[in-house]
Amino acid sequence: MPIEILMPALSPTMEEGTLAKWLVKEGDAVASGDLLAEIETDKATMEFEAVDEGIIGKLLVAEGTENVAVNSAIAVLLEDGEPSSEVDAAPSAPASPAPAAEAATSSPAKSATLASSPASAPPAAADKAAEGVRIFATPLARKLAAQNNVDLTRLSGSGPRGRIVKADIEAAGSAVSADITVASMASAASTSGAASAPQSANFETISKLYAERAYEEISLDRMRKTIAARLTEAKQTVPHFYLRRDVMLDNLLGFRGEMNAALAERDVKLSVNDFVIKACALALTTVPTANAIWAGDRILQFTPADIAVAVAIDGGLITPVLKDADQKSLSVLSTEMKDLATRAKGRKLAPDEYQGGSFAISNLGMFGIDNFDAVINPPHGAILAVGAGKKKPVVTASGELGVATVMSLTLSVDHRVIDGALGAELLNVIVKNLENPMAMLA
Repeated sequence: MPIEILMPALSPTMEEGTLAKWLVKEGDAVASGDLLAEIETDKATMEFEAVDEGIIGKLLVAEGTENVAVNSAIAVLLEDGEPSSEVDAAPSAPASPAPAAEAATSSPAKSATLASSPASAPPAAADKAAEGVRIFATPLARKLAAQNNVDLTRLSGSGPRGRIVKADIEAAGSAVSADITVASMASAASTSGAASAPQSANFETISKLYAERAYEEISLDRMRKTIAARLTEAKQTVPHFYLRRDVMLDNLLGFRGEMNAALAERDVKLSVNDFVIKACALALTTVPTANAIWAGDRILQFTPADIAVAVAIDGGLITPVLKDADQKSLSVLSTEMKDLATRAKGRKLAPDEYQGGSFAISNLGMFGIDNFDAVINPPHGAILAVGAGKKKPVVTASGELGVATVMSLTLSVDHRVIDGALGAELLNVIVKNLENPMAMLA
C-alpha cells in the first residue's frame, strides 16, 4: 500500500515551511537514510532522510512551494513491486500556497514522517476543551471556526491523525469564504490574537500616499515576516526597561593582546565579543535569579548559562545559542561562535542550535554604533546591547583627567522576570568581569 511522506516539523512551533529542493525524482529507489529533500524554514535549510524504503511514486509538492503545512503529504512512496497505478488517487500539490494539509485528507495512503522530524504529532496548538480533551485542528480550520462560531469540541476530525480540517467546518454547516489567503492567516497567527488590519488593505492605504513617487515593492520572505511578527509581539507584550553602564576596556584589550599572542600557534584569535559572552555567562551564575525566562504564567530559572548571540545574515538575523557558556574556556567559546556564525550565514544551523537560551547579546560595536536599545527576544529575560569601544576623556581614580577606551552597554530587561535592582546587580557583575578579565579564567 502507498506510503505518504509528510512535511516534517523542524521545531515544536513550526506550522509550515518551504520545500526548497527535491533530492530525488519520481521512479527513484530510496532506502532508509537516503536524502529526500531540502526543507526551508525562516531560519535554516535542512536535508531530510527517508524512513522507509521503496520507489518514489509521485512528488506531490513542486520545488520552491511555500507555506506547505506540517504533516501534509509532499510525496508518495511505493513498496517494492507495487504498480504506479496505486498513486493515481494520491492528492496533487496545491496550485496556490494554501495549506497542503487540506488536500491530503482524501488520500487512502498510510502516513509516514521523515526521519529527521522531531515531532510527529499535529503541529497546531492544542485547545483545552471543557472536559480536558485535546483538540487538534489546522490553522485554516481554527480561523474558519472562529469566524463562523463553530465549536471545535463538538467536531470529529477527518484529517491526518484525526485533525479537524476545512471540510469538517464546512460539513458543520458554516458559511465559509473560499478566498481567505495564507497571508491573512499568517498575520492572524503571528499577532497571537491581537487585532490588526489585513496586510493587503494596509499596503493599499500606504501605497496611495506615494502613488506619484517612484519606489520598488519588495515582498517579505519567511524570515522577514517572522522577525516582524516576533519583534512586534515583543514590544507590545514584554514590559521592557533599560539599564546602562560604561565599561573601561583598556585592561581587557591589553589582556586580549597577550592571550592572542599565546594562542597564535593554535590559530585562535579572541575577539572582544568572546569576552562579553564569557562575562555574561559568569554573571548569570553569580546572579542566578536573573538567569530566567518568562513562561506564560510562571518563571523558569536555569542552572546552566546558555547565551544566544545575534548574528546578521542575508535578509535578517538569527541567534545561535552557546550552551553551558559559563563552563567553557574563551578559546572554546571563540571557536564555537565562529563555527555557528559561519553556518548561520549559510542557513545550515539545526533548530536546537538557534532555539533556547535565557539571555542574549547583540553587538553593533563593529559597525561603529556607540549605544542602542535592543529588543528582547521572547521568552528571554534580558538582552545586552554592546556598543563600540572608543577613546574618551575620563576622570581617573586619583581625580585626574585621563584617556580611556570606553564601551557602552545597555541591558534590556523583561520586568516580569527581572526587577530593577536585580537587573542592576546583573549588569554590575558583567561590567566587573569585563574590567577584570583575568578573573574570568579563575
